[in-house]
Amino acid sequence: MRLRLLGTTLLCLATSSQAEPTHGLSVFGDLKYPATFTHFDYVNPDAPKGGRMALIGPVPSDTFDSFNNYILKGDPAQGLALMFDSLMERAMDEPDAVYGLVAKTADLAADRKSVVFELRAEAKFADGTGLTSEDVCDSFHLISTLGHENIKLTIRDVEACEALAPHTVRYRFKSAGIRDLPLSIAALPIFSKAYYAKNDFAKTSLDAPLGSGPYKIKSFRTGEYVAYERRSDYWARDLPVNRGRFNFDEVRFDYFRERTAGLEALKSGVIDLREEYTSRDWATSYDFPALKKGRVKQTVLPDETPSGAQGYFFNLRREKFQDIRVRRAFNLAFDFEWTNKNLFYGLYERTTSFFESSPLKANGPPPDDELAILEPMRAMLRPEVFLTPELPPVSDGSGQDRKLLRQASELLDQAGWANDNGLRKNARGETLSAEFLIENPSFERILAPYVKNLKLLGVDASIRIIDDAQYQSRREAFDYDILSSRFASDVTPGTGLRVFFGTASANAPGSFNVSGVASPAIDALIEQVVSADSRKQLDIAGRALDRILRAEHFWVPNWHKDSYWIAHWDRFGWPTVKPKYDRGIVDTWWYDAAKGN
Repeated sequence: MRLRLLGTTLLCLATSSQAEPTHGLSVFGDLKYPATFTHFDYVNPDAPKGGRMALIGPVPSDTFDSFNNYILKGDPAQGLALMFDSLMERAMDEPDAVYGLVAKTADLAADRKSVVFELRAEAKFADGTGLTSEDVCDSFHLISTLGHENIKLTIRDVEACEALAPHTVRYRFKSAGIRDLPLSIAALPIFSKAYYAKNDFAKTSLDAPLGSGPYKIKSFRTGEYVAYERRSDYWARDLPVNRGRFNFDEVRFDYFRERTAGLEALKSGVIDLREEYTSRDWATSYDFPALKKGRVKQTVLPDETPSGAQGYFFNLRREKFQDIRVRRAFNLAFDFEWTNKNLFYGLYERTTSFFESSPLKANGPPPDDELAILEPMRAMLRPEVFLTPELPPVSDGSGQDRKLLRQASELLDQAGWANDNGLRKNARGETLSAEFLIENPSFERILAPYVKNLKLLGVDASIRIIDDAQYQSRREAFDYDILSSRFASDVTPGTGLRVFFGTASANAPGSFNVSGVASPAIDALIEQVVSADSRKQLDIAGRALDRILRAEHFWVPNWHKDSYWIAHWDRFGWPTVKPKYDRGIVDTWWYDAAKGN
């Protein structure tokens, strides 16, 4: 699925305990870098500037029709976040800290119901006009009224943005308990008020927008590429949060209708770098001459972020999936062990939790601290919540485990879907059908064995491949049976959970709540995570939430790995230290003229 929040994952953040100006903010008040820091540890502050990097974007797509990444309409171009500054910048080697960019300081009130940002007077847009508090507040107004629902949900508890002086802005909050808000609004993009007084923010457009960030649009061709050029007059290039970053003179995102075409573009040198998402290609397709000669490298970068939850998500808005026995039966029919061995070359591990590779993953029966949260809700919860979380079934690896398929068949019988001449039908004579909606043809080979097993059970299962534009339209309108999707958890999750699992997002157009989950108990646990005032409390509430989510079986868990597979021409240098919570490629790499060819 395509994330279109802020160009990067919306920060799930909070507050400092000090009621005085600080150079940065973090969820629980801990900052790695002092006010005197000169650069992040994961950059080369003396990295050379120049050269080009051409790549396929982190969210592969076949085209774009908009340069606005912050509204529901349109299919936005890759890389737009490079054009816009925010009040503060995320440190990618800390779980949840941001440091001053447009804002010199942040002053969080003692009651945590407001925060004042002091802006840098030298901040400017690309046309030379000054960036002021009026621009900050107008940007908030545009996003909170016309922006994408997924963004609006995360900032809904902001009461007002006030321009106190040309370079002083205050945000007021509806309550003090929303830990995320000060840093979430610090991460919002800042737009030019004058520009959007003449241009409709809510309209898709391929007119290059006015930003204040390190890059501007150089050229583009829809369906082919968009290129950004580094601004030599970028006002913030020497700030501590930017030293050693944004080193390429040009960053270009290329578009291909199929992943295989992207691989051929890498082989021929049309693009410089490609992240590989297909285990078969990673294991078998990198044997071309340029790689054998060392001109192209396969680099494995560690991924230390929570792997989140990828899976086949049921659309609970459809009656046929509302019976949990049907969903459990579908889970039993998916043979991960066969799939991993025969299709993935054994390169993946099975995902079991919504907070995989995270302290929020629940294990064993709930201990006393989690029970203290769950017991008052017992009447609203499934009994399984109070047991050891159920793990996905482990098959015999045959591809058609008879024992598991027999269990699945029994569950469908119990749910009222009787086998009628090879098809499952209910008392009304309706056939149990299930269409898997995909946009990437390469995913068909993975789904085909699963669909075959479902057909053995009598399910009228099928795969529908559509183009990217149709896929986005149908996903945003919830017009599907089952989607392959991923919930990407932040290191410190917070208000972003509302977007994926909150009742308010269940029927919001374009919502990331692809299953349509709507539960008062889940809402209550999300708010406990959001309002936790220590990491220990956050982890406890998160594990309790994980138990509730897993007990609902509204997904068939997929797989994960703890690394990034990067294939690139040997034209680049990078720091000795990788940012812990990011790839760091476009951000911190540089063109090495000595290697260039």
